[in-house]
Amino acid sequence: ASPVNIGLRINPGVFTATHPYIATGDRSAKFGVPQEDLAAAADLIRQTPTLRLSSLAVHLGSQVADIEPYVRSATTLLALLETLRRQGIDTVESIDLGGGFAVRYDERPALDIDALGRAIAALLGPTGLTVILEPGRFLVGSAGVLVTEVQYRKGTGGKTFLIVDGGMSDLLRPALYQAYHHMVEVEAQGRSAEVVDVVGPACETGDFLALARRLPEMRSGERLAILGAGAYGFVMSSNYNSRPRAPEVVVDGDRFAVARRREALDDLIRGETPDPRPVAD
Repeated sequence: ASPVNIGLRINPGVFTATHPYIATGDRSAKFGVPQEDLAAAADLIRQTPTLRLSSLAVHLGSQVADIEPYVRSATTLLALLETLRRQGIDTVESIDLGGGFAVRYDERPALDIDALGRAIAALLGPTGLTVILEPGRFLVGSAGVLVTEVQYRKGTGGKTFLIVDGGMSDLLRPALYQAYHHMVEVEAQGRSAEVVDVVGPACETGDFLALARRLPEMRSGERLAILGAGAYGFVMSSNYNSRPRAPEVVVDGDRFAVARRREALDDLIRGETPDPRPVAD
């Protein structure tokens, strides 16, 4: 039988200016084979007849807006590849530079994908290696919208809260990463703006979608659209506080279809099985 092609993910030791929870390429991160261990790992693969080292990979993290870390990572991988070739390992055919390409959530620009392409092509094109990229967020992040309804307004402690029916169980990024998502009224009412905290219904002070956000005055029953929810939105949602997950609807112009139905109470208790063992006195 032919050997199985495998890749090694290397920790490139490259710092990126992103949230520390989503930085994965610096030396303090838990991810990847340390560079000093690569030779031993590759040699072990070479000595295993059922395996073949075909790829070297890195991943820098998420929301990386500068092309320079990718160039440094590619340069690091090329140097490591040359070390492997001197070691007699010449089976590597591809370089995987990962993903994490920043999309626009606020006023900061997205990654210049054309500039990245030019830089990587100039560096890796002459090598003849296959270049692999992982542009998931870049493709779908801006395509998703979370629509939530204002339940009521609350004024306390000198602040105004908009309590909505969506929250951290639907879109965790603001609570987990202090991430910013632009928000707009679904149906503009033309009212003057005010500064509000947009918060969810869970029993957590950290259950918020926006803090100190300037929005047009909104009232109960009106809907708010949270933009840029297409990546790390539904996939990070949960049933915390026994909240059913929201439906997912695909929209194309004036057409729409339900891609995932709204959960119901039966979905929450589906996996529960009464314990048949007698309860001890």
